[in-house]
Amino acid sequence: MAVKSLSQLKNVSARDRKMIEDIEVMLGPEPSEMGFVKNLFWGRYREELVFPYPEPSRAEKEKCERLLSELEEYLKNEHPSALIDAEEYIPDWAIQKLFDLGVMGMTIPEEYNGLGLSVSSYNRVLEMIGSYCGSTAVMVSAHQSIGCKALMLFGTDAQKKEFLPKVARQYLSAFCLSEPQVGSDAAGQETRCEKSSDGTYYILNGEKKWSTSGALSGMFTVMAKQKITDPKTGKTRDAVTALICTPDMAGVDVFQNNRSKTGIRGTWQARIRFTDVRIPAENLLHLEGKGLHVALTCLNYGRCTLSAGVTGAAKRARDQATKWVQTRYQFGRPLADFELVQQRIARMAAYCYAMDAVLYMVTGVLDRGDKDVMVETAINKLFCSHYGWEVIDDAMQIMGGEGYVTENEFERLWRDNRIHRIVEGSNEVMQSFIFAYGGKALAEQMVGIQEALGWNNDESVGENLKRLSENGLNIDLLRRAIPLGLQLFAGIKPPAPLVVGVHPSLHGYADRLSKLVQLNSHGFKLASKWHREEIISRQAVQARVADNAMLLFAMSASLSKMDLQLRSGNRDLEFERDRKAFEHAFDLFELKIRSNDRELRKNADDSMLAAAEAARKHNDTLPNSDYVIHESSPIAAGTGRPVLEENVRQFPGDASTNGTKKNGRMKKADLHS
Repeated sequence: MAVKSLSQLKNVSARDRKMIEDIEVMLGPEPSEMGFVKNLFWGRYREELVFPYPEPSRAEKEKCERLLSELEEYLKNEHPSALIDAEEYIPDWAIQKLFDLGVMGMTIPEEYNGLGLSVSSYNRVLEMIGSYCGSTAVMVSAHQSIGCKALMLFGTDAQKKEFLPKVARQYLSAFCLSEPQVGSDAAGQETRCEKSSDGTYYILNGEKKWSTSGALSGMFTVMAKQKITDPKTGKTRDAVTALICTPDMAGVDVFQNNRSKTGIRGTWQARIRFTDVRIPAENLLHLEGKGLHVALTCLNYGRCTLSAGVTGAAKRARDQATKWVQTRYQFGRPLADFELVQQRIARMAAYCYAMDAVLYMVTGVLDRGDKDVMVETAINKLFCSHYGWEVIDDAMQIMGGEGYVTENEFERLWRDNRIHRIVEGSNEVMQSFIFAYGGKALAEQMVGIQEALGWNNDESVGENLKRLSENGLNIDLLRRAIPLGLQLFAGIKPPAPLVVGVHPSLHGYADRLSKLVQLNSHGFKLASKWHREEIISRQAVQARVADNAMLLFAMSASLSKMDLQLRSGNRDLEFERDRKAFEHAFDLFELKIRSNDRELRKNADDSMLAAAEAARKHNDTLPNSDYVIHESSPIAAGTGRPVLEENVRQFPGDASTNGTKKNGRMKKADLHS
């Protein structure tokens, strides 16, 4: 028994109801089979989805290793990472070198001049690049994971033949989704397209923001709202359509090439204006009105490569900082002899082990072709960006002042990787998404049971009694309702799931994991019972449950990876480091899960909300003119202080080059003011 939508809940505000409906449209129908994490919300453990740990074939591994060997030689000896950061520009020759190596077409099929690598191999390459240069990692990821990924996944044969060989070996591509008013709300596109009366082209109007490499690209994947008419009913609705656009089309104006940033300074994020751009009808990607499906599918891959870049950076930070404290002496002994330094060393090793396990578990799932992966890719992004930053910040702390000095090249790595908790869906959005989408099916069943067997004050006594008597005879409904009632009102939980297929030495860890799965499923159900409709807006509650689901997945991936390593029989020092890192990660994550579960019952949320309200009211008394205000604020646009431009490098667009610059990438002299 389930309801069709959580937006049907009573006492839900109109604003929240609209938000839920928009999100459900954006996500589309539920896959026919639930993925691993959604099963965790139910208290189920689908062991076959995470064991054995995914491994590439020998041929795939050898192919990847050849590329990694050649790439590392270049990155270590030629790639101008420090210059890229200082000049805020990746030289044309360096981009060309990556094209020549095949890096820019790693995942493009060989028939289109790409290397045809798997998702896992692609991410291993991104991990290596991320350990040397965050800017380059982001550029490569934006090009291949989102810029031209829609073309690879949804393009027609003709589209692929026209564009894939070029993006594999000749020019960059860009993904045009975000707008001045659109960030995580991907369904709120203001850019629009309209099909011509003769059906031969689309007319595109609007503006895009944050398009990585947009000023350097030869192809854009553009998302735009379109009026779609239902052929059965004749009714029209707004939906998002994905189109292939090229910068030489009349009406395309890259009016800002880039903005100076804290980190990943060599990447360029363009602002692009489309004015009556005529896009041939054959440039439609997938189907009209299915652009959000295209965008969200691409983001599954982008969230992985983001995670790969920060994982490579975190491993470099771990090794650099550990080397530093092993060789830096104070008080007559190495810093690594002090327990609080050892705490950070152990934590860095533990988090790096888990990040690696999570990343390549998810890429393995994508390579395997699992259908329900959106929660797992969101967890991958949330986990790696959060714990990767923890590692890098720990490394900065124990390296001390020398870590903060530019010449040691560590502070660049620190700056480059702070962005990852913001982009590809901010971590706060990811937490709410994991809670809502991960637990959606369970929540809908719980609400359905409540509506079927609970007393409804909006109905008459007769209507209530009739409904209750009819539903009370529904055996299938009672099979679901009775265990749920016993759990929520009598505290009788379903048994913990079994995790059995692990190496004998890991049985204790498997038992601990199964009990934690039971704990978090029970916590989700209790939180839904306690907060009812209010759970939709109680993001602090959502975050605790979502973080626990994330940590359970990380523990599962780590357990599976360690199981694989134990079965391989290797017992060298690297294995011993990994074994102890795994054990420490398990301890840390279990403590965090139990802490989050306790905070579902006892927390500081009430005082937090009161303090936030008081701070907001006081802030309203401060003059807008003293502060930066978002350019498209619906209540305060144009009232803030002027944006600082003096002494900050500007990257204005140059309309005179539009239409010619993309056949070969623009030179630095053409682009900088």
